[in-house]
Amino acid sequence: MVKGSDTVWKKIKKEISIWRQAALPGLAVTTVVVIARLNGLLQPLEWIALDNLFRLRPIEPTDNRITIIGINEKDIESVGTYPIPDREIAVLINKVQSYQPKVIGLDLVRNVPIEPGNQELANILKNNKNLIAIEKVLPTEYPPPPNIPPDRIGFSDVLLDRDGNARRLLLGTPSKNDYKLSLSSRLVQNYLITKGISLENGIHDPEAMRFARVEIPRVLPNTGGYVGIDTGGVQTLLNWRSGEEPFQTLSLNDIKAAKFEPELLRSRIVLIGMTAPSVPDYVNTNAVIGLKPHNHIYGVKFHAQATSQIISAVLDKRPLLRAWSDGWEYLWIITWGIISIIIGRLTQSAFKNLLTTGITSFILIGTSYLFFIQGWWIPVAPNLLILCINGVGLSAFAFYQRDRALQSQIEERQRAIENTFTYIHNGPLQTLANTLRCIQEEDFPLDKIYSQLTRLNQEIRDVGEHLKSESVNEEESLFLVSGLKLNLKLPLHELLYEVYTSTLKRDLPHFENLKLKARSFDPIDEQHLNTEQKRELCQFLEEALCNVGKHAIGAKSIQATGKESDGKYTLSIKDNGCGINSNLENNGTKQAVNLAKKLRGNFKRESVTPRGTLCELTWPLKKHLLPTLPTQNKAPFM
Repeated sequence: MVKGSDTVWKKIKKEISIWRQAALPGLAVTTVVVIARLNGLLQPLEWIALDNLFRLRPIEPTDNRITIIGINEKDIESVGTYPIPDREIAVLINKVQSYQPKVIGLDLVRNVPIEPGNQELANILKNNKNLIAIEKVLPTEYPPPPNIPPDRIGFSDVLLDRDGNARRLLLGTPSKNDYKLSLSSRLVQNYLITKGISLENGIHDPEAMRFARVEIPRVLPNTGGYVGIDTGGVQTLLNWRSGEEPFQTLSLNDIKAAKFEPELLRSRIVLIGMTAPSVPDYVNTNAVIGLKPHNHIYGVKFHAQATSQIISAVLDKRPLLRAWSDGWEYLWIITWGIISIIIGRLTQSAFKNLLTTGITSFILIGTSYLFFIQGWWIPVAPNLLILCINGVGLSAFAFYQRDRALQSQIEERQRAIENTFTYIHNGPLQTLANTLRCIQEEDFPLDKIYSQLTRLNQEIRDVGEHLKSESVNEEESLFLVSGLKLNLKLPLHELLYEVYTSTLKRDLPHFENLKLKARSFDPIDEQHLNTEQKRELCQFLEEALCNVGKHAIGAKSIQATGKESDGKYTLSIKDNGCGINSNLENNGTKQAVNLAKKLRGNFKRESVTPRGTLCELTWPLKKHLLPTLPTQNKAPFM
């Protein structure tokens, strides 16, 4: 039970270590994004995200409480002049009034006379109590038509963001002498008063406007994706009505010819304005689909949108657009930063990261969309930015690198264990096996047994001392049981010569009868082998020679060669002993087979005619070898 707890605790500590080191880049990215948002650098991205959320909303039914009379290009042609004379406007208003609308909004600038008919229009504007005219209160200003009471005047000013698009609605603003309301506020006020609903101050926010129980949420300096904006007056977020034609639209000629159903004007809000492309009365927006001209909404339709969103909220409970407080917004952003880091931890490959991040991004967008259709504008652009950078990039890379480092450590330890086993196998175990074989022989002298055990004791101690003294640069050295330490930076043929010479001096029984000892090792271009491969080739040669010393009964000769031919190198050890006496695959053979796989070559151990054993390793070289070194580097017969 304790052992199991220790294992779990080790795993926990390992995971904490990974998170402590690899999660830092992901947290850094999240911090940078938060700081960028606090400084307003992400406003353009959040505006684009908001516009696209509007465009994704399902189409809403036409608002039958509002009708637009748009004076278009054909109307101007039929009148024959522009601006439209005051008499034409006066006649239009009289005809509309005959159908008893609730309120009329005249979105036409009439601060100077446009003859003929100015006095006629002035009388109509003065005497029609349900008619609202316009003025402009923000720079550049223009006054309303003369002789109209202030409570029947609304300003037509539109607030634009830095990218030139409208996303906010100015409902009211203080002026030099009094407080002014927008055209849409006046229209809503006059329409709802007929239903017994009046305009009042807010309850939760005393500076806000309220109709019945519906309090219109104000835009504050840091509302939603905004940072430090000017919030003078009373502003709210625009909640655009979706659909290409959210309102019924008639033309001036339609009214003149009476080509419309009377219900389109009776008891409605009627807005009169310009809808001719030649008259640049536009408001820019990317939030509404199907606008013509592209991304431009006529001013009269803009005011219809503004009016509709408030009336629909009061009478239909259509949600007004609002945002979380700053604390909740940044908690939401940081949460998705943590999610992106978790993605990087759990999916440490490019494909898995791309797939998981894509799915998570769709979940984020879907969640934001569900909140949006309920009237909440929550952060989405910063979260997507963090997901893209962390989920696919930094966190995944950092976790991958951290895991690779740990894996490299594990592989290094495994390599150290394998090297240690090789040292023991090629040294003390060989001596121990020889000693056991000697003991089985009859009349074997005790002093020789003592000598063998003394050698075994020394070899074990030598291996222990070698392991104690290992350091980083020991990776470039090779320790032989004979006590010889080889520098693996030396050329391979020189290392093989040293291994050959040192191993044949060992006290193995069948080395004593050898009469002919030969070796010849061709040089290899150093680019073909790394240090670890050199180590394993030297250990292969040492193991093969020791096998001759232990098992080659009656051997009189041994030959070790290394030859390059046709882009391949062959390292072989051949003796003329009794041949293979076992079909078992011992540890030495397993090591040779594994080495052959690493080098993408072949290993074989077989009997030869008339007697003897051949142990041979062959592997391909990547390039042609350099010219053979002078003959003094090739060892002669000894």
